[in-house]
Amino acid sequence: MGDSLLDIDLVGSVQRVCPDAPALVVDEDARRPRPGGAGLAALLAARAGEPVTLVTALADDDESAVLRTQLGRIPVVAGPANTPTPVKTRVRADGHTLARIDRTRAGKPTVTAEMLAALQSADAVLVSDYGRGLTEDPALRDVLTEVAARVPVVWDPHPRGAPPVHGVTLVTPNLDEAQRMCGQSGDGVAAAGAAASMLRARWRADAVAVTLGSRGALVADADGTTLVPAPPVAAADPCGAGDRFAVAVTAGLMRHDTVAAAVAHAVAAAARFVADGGAADITGGAFATVRSEEDSDIAAARELVASVRARGGTVVATGGCFDLLHAGHIRTLTAARGLGDCLVVCMNSDESVRALKGPDRPLTGEADRAEVLRALGCVDQVVVFAEHTPERVLAELRPDVWVKGGDYTPETLPETELVRGWGGEVVVVPYHDGRSTTRLAGLLTTEHVVSLRKLRESG
Repeated sequence: MGDSLLDIDLVGSVQRVCPDAPALVVDEDARRPRPGGAGLAALLAARAGEPVTLVTALADDDESAVLRTQLGRIPVVAGPANTPTPVKTRVRADGHTLARIDRTRAGKPTVTAEMLAALQSADAVLVSDYGRGLTEDPALRDVLTEVAARVPVVWDPHPRGAPPVHGVTLVTPNLDEAQRMCGQSGDGVAAAGAAASMLRARWRADAVAVTLGSRGALVADADGTTLVPAPPVAAADPCGAGDRFAVAVTAGLMRHDTVAAAVAHAVAAAARFVADGGAADITGGAFATVRSEEDSDIAAARELVASVRARGGTVVATGGCFDLLHAGHIRTLTAARGLGDCLVVCMNSDESVRALKGPDRPLTGEADRAEVLRALGCVDQVVVFAEHTPERVLAELRPDVWVKGGDYTPETLPETELVRGWGGEVVVVPYHDGRSTTRLAGLLTTEHVVSLRKLRESG
């Protein structure tokens, strides 16, 4: 939720200087529009496979039509902006920004009942404040205060914007913004820590993470301050990195990560974003919604694995159908999670389960099976795969430890050679006799099945 803008990159080349002024001449090659502000955050969330709705205010003009096109099929709930669409144009040549031209006018956006309802139904909220007045609305602030008591709310603030409502999970200013907001000056980790602690007390936030660019982020919470370093990145365009950080940290908190784990994940995600070209490499339009569920799973798992490895952790993976979750599954998953710092579950798709178990399986669809697994505290990410075995997913993620539960030995598993090929370890945890999906399914009577089907058909 927040202020949306239209960003345009005017891309060209420089080969001469203007004859009548000390200015570079840019020969224009292309104009590349993309969403800006909260619109960019929504686009980045969609690219990462997150289920996102953009709650914003939009004008009724040509620039707004371009902005909507660039958002693709991302759901948008928008009230009237009551001012022309803000447009920010960067003039770029040879990978560098030479100038930025802003076209903005002040206005007071209208917050609608539909916007408030969308916020109330959210699993998490990222507030992307760009100082356009949306976060000043009293009704919206009341709803955000109520929502913050139930689900994670991350507030990406702006010096000209309203302060975060009390009780938010995390506030994410950069160092310049944090110091302007608290009236301090200075550079480095100590200055960031002082600003973060002061702002956390002022805003009554659970935590404040001051982003430090290539140095990572400084987190202040009830336990003190902690520096989360960023991996080294050679890049010239950090534009959009703050939005990528805010999106990633919100997604992590939505999945019940701790603040520390979510920030570590977000720092790694922002570093990869910059390394891949930053905002200049963003494409809007239909791309925002063409990811398959499997692509989304893989993308989220890759980010998790990268963030864990960035802090020297151990990545553990396991696999299976998990059709009817039982105590044997829980014991296996718990044991697997205890072997490292994150657990990725590679889960067979419905098609894969049918090929392995027969036409009457699975008893539970893949979306529900994945949702149940993700709700477990010992599971950090779920990847659904369509093949008989998970080798393709394993090759993408390269876990340090691959765990299987049951009466296997490492030598009988087809994926053992693959995992050992990159130095990974294969571990078999104890089989729990008498607990299996097949046995549980056999206990269902015809009456049970009929009743369950009626319940299913009734929604």
